Amino acid sequence: MKNFVVKTIANAGALAVAVWLLAKITLTGDSTGKKVGTLLLVALLFGLVNSIVKPIVKVLTFPLFILTLGLITLVVNALMLLLTSWLADKLDLSFHVDGFWTAVVGALIVSVVSWALDMFLPDGD
Repeated sequence: MKNFVVKTIANAGALAVAVWLLAKITLTGDSTGKKVGTLLLVALLFGLVNSIVKPIVKVLTFPLFILTLGLITLVVNALMLLLTSWLADKLDLSFHVDGFWTAVVGALIVSVVSWALDMFLPDGD
């Protein structure tokens, strides 16, 4: 349970950095508290998408992983970010990623920041 909370906080931090750096990834809200709450819900949703959908997509695109020497991972991560944006819209959360190339850059930012945060945050159950 502790590991799940830490991963969700790391995802929220990584998504916050992507929102801060990219104008086409938006998170709106009336107050800071509402934005933080929305960001935590989106991070939870992003974690669920990555744990449920991403493994299926990786299995289906395995030949492309071999062919591109793993570079397709960035595209898969971008698609997971776009799926999270779409689901957030369906759940009436104020998080939006505008376009595929924004998602690619956003996925790169989220991956790097998540990796860096995982290095410093405690890990364990």
